Amino acid sequence: MKQSKRLRSFAVIFGLSSLLAGTSSVAANPVKIDYQQPAQEIIDIVDAAPSPGANLSPDGKLLLVLGYPSLPDIHDVAADEIKLAGRRINPLNYTVSQARYINSLKLVTVETGEQRSIAGLPDNLKIIGAHWSPNGRYIAFANMRDDHVQLWLVDAEKSSAKLWTKKPLNAVWGPQLEWRHDSKGLYTYFKADELQQPALKTVPTGPVITESMGRSAPGRTYQDLLQNKQDELLFEYYFTSQISFVDLKGKTTDIGSPAIYRSVLSSPNDNYLLVGQIKRPYSYAVPWYRFPLTTEVWTPQGKLVHKVAEQPLADNLPVAFDAVAQGRRSISWRNDADATLVWAEAADQGDPAVKADVRDRVFQQAAPFNKAPQKLLDLSKRYSRALAADAENILVWERWWADRNEKLWLIDSTGKRSPELVWERSWEDRYNDPGQPFTIQKDGRTLLYLANNNILLSGTGASAEGDRPFVDRYALNTGEVERLWRSQAPYFEQARELIDPQALTFLMQRESVDDPADFFVRDLDDDSLRALTNTPHPMPHTKGITRELITYTREDGLAMSAELYLPAGYDKDRDGPLPTMVWAYPREYKSSAAAAQISGSPYEFVRISYWGPQYLATQGYAVLDSATMPIVGEGDARPNDTFIEQLVMNGKAAIAAGVERGITDPNRVALGGHSYGAFMTANMLAHSDLFTTGIARSGAYNRSLTPFGFQREERTVWDDTDLYIRMSPFFHAHKINEPMLMIHGANDNNSGTFPMQSERLYQAMKGLGGSARLVMLPHESHGYRARESILHMLWEQTRWLDTYLKEQE
Repeated sequence: MKQSKRLRSFAVIFGLSSLLAGTSSVAANPVKIDYQQPAQEIIDIVDAAPSPGANLSPDGKLLLVLGYPSLPDIHDVAADEIKLAGRRINPLNYTVSQARYINSLKLVTVETGEQRSIAGLPDNLKIIGAHWSPNGRYIAFANMRDDHVQLWLVDAEKSSAKLWTKKPLNAVWGPQLEWRHDSKGLYTYFKADELQQPALKTVPTGPVITESMGRSAPGRTYQDLLQNKQDELLFEYYFTSQISFVDLKGKTTDIGSPAIYRSVLSSPNDNYLLVGQIKRPYSYAVPWYRFPLTTEVWTPQGKLVHKVAEQPLADNLPVAFDAVAQGRRSISWRNDADATLVWAEAADQGDPAVKADVRDRVFQQAAPFNKAPQKLLDLSKRYSRALAADAENILVWERWWADRNEKLWLIDSTGKRSPELVWERSWEDRYNDPGQPFTIQKDGRTLLYLANNNILLSGTGASAEGDRPFVDRYALNTGEVERLWRSQAPYFEQARELIDPQALTFLMQRESVDDPADFFVRDLDDDSLRALTNTPHPMPHTKGITRELITYTREDGLAMSAELYLPAGYDKDRDGPLPTMVWAYPREYKSSAAAAQISGSPYEFVRISYWGPQYLATQGYAVLDSATMPIVGEGDARPNDTFIEQLVMNGKAAIAAGVERGITDPNRVALGGHSYGAFMTANMLAHSDLFTTGIARSGAYNRSLTPFGFQREERTVWDDTDLYIRMSPFFHAHKINEPMLMIHGANDNNSGTFPMQSERLYQAMKGLGGSARLVMLPHESHGYRARESILHMLWEQTRWLDTYLKEQE
């Protein structure tokens, strides 16, 4: 392993950062090039139809099948965009920027499998939200146009659609479509009338000043924050909306006054609305979800009934992952009751560093909200969620990040029975995950299914042989488990929805190596199976590519795994070892046992991905995809204390796995990854000579630029300066003596992975005489979307690997 030279001075850290901040890597010897395209077989992978989705109606009678388009072109991705308070919006039509949409709808009758088209749908369908009414009769959807978003209504019984209202929606949060539980209409956000749009650019009237007066306000490295008074005005203009109720005939009734609404939830009996509003003061240091939030109960006509909480600006939370704001939070309606609020409050000031036996307290308060809140439960960890079957049977989950512990409680809101612990487990432990409970719909309410003190659970069924999803019956009073069904080879099948609890029929999603995922009805009583959809193979030219889930161990005995893809027709005895790409993403664990667990299934559909490395199997490469890169911190140790050492061990093990199978040439192996996988790649090249070359996409390489923590690291740069230096490839750029391709979205919005992260590492490698290529993709964010960008990315990657792996034969 290469020897690291520690730089211990803060002056060095920030001095080097400042030095490179004054340079322009983009302007330094730029290469002029148009968008390029890879080989046709790779293009065909990119253009293959995405897998369809499906939503079951609440009454279980109809399946809504959702179709999705292939990638948008660069013109769509380059549409107008405004960045405000951690959000990116399209100012022309008041939607989320670069919104992903549905382009086809059809209905399938569950009982017969009959497929029904929907008459009257708009041309050029671009749906950004579709929701069933609670009675299963209607579907509301928001349809995106270039200059506005429309609200449409589908009558599922008649299989017909109509424009519900001509008023344009405000969908900057995504469309808000909140059906009343009686299915008589829904609440939504419309554009507010008579707002005066601020100028996008103004002449400043003074400097922008922020001030700290000794109050601790640590914060992770956020993108797209408000920067000045002009941004504040733009945030108010675009995010201000009008709550309205739309009845089935299309009549709209405004509720309350225009404001920056964050949520509107109808109570289960539809007598109240729970409304959240973002208020001033805003912040230039944290995103919108840390802004002050007032939560109130209104009548459906907009009259204030009860003020639930006024949460102040949360710009001073500790950086620990279990830190929360003080006061009432996670406020919601109890799903089984007519109108009862449930919320959590921190009992430890919201600070994990404070020693406390009770971390959170859970309360409830019933309408008309004139009595004191009732405490439901004290928790030793953080409240996660609640799900009720009835007043006497409510499940409450609590979790704690630091030790990966989870508890599930069964509580009685009437106080007749003391809380009972259902289970306690490590949520890292996939092999012993009991699963999640099924729900049913009753009177428009989503309830925990409970019969004779039994619930039904669905889980992934992770095991040493791969994932084998299951359905269990679980007795809450005894903990006894009865396995009702488990996925069997050669299929990978998962229970998506409970259709009929008495008949034990489920909506399943089923696939095999050569068959893409489709939707079925399975009856567990007689184990019958009936297809509802039939999806053709989206890329038949890739059928010969083989996939195998392989396992191996690193030198300290930790078990690891990867998905091995080999070219069609490859024979190792005849063709010999291949150039190999290893693609990975490091993950932190608190135990070696959890880190060693296998994920994925050998029976999943072999859909060759263009986003990862799998497409390279069409070009004569062996591919180790999803190669595990565990970073373990047992007991009091933290995973990152030995990040570099464990990383190098992981790399050695992955290469050895391919070599021992006779399919990998150890002198022609590349390592690659996206985001934290890019960070991994640069570190591996800096601290070892295991790999011939590397591909790093949209990574972060200088951790002094994320001084208040990164990924799952809670320590700050001031807590452990050496750690930040040791884990930053930027400070070891002089030791990266293998060629590295860096790709980055020029408009990256991910926390910490600013485009300058790649620019500065490139500039460092260039200045130190290293071999590097930096590709900045215009208009792309952390994940790339435009067809032109994806095709060019694949051309760059293939060309790079051909140069440094194939030409080295």
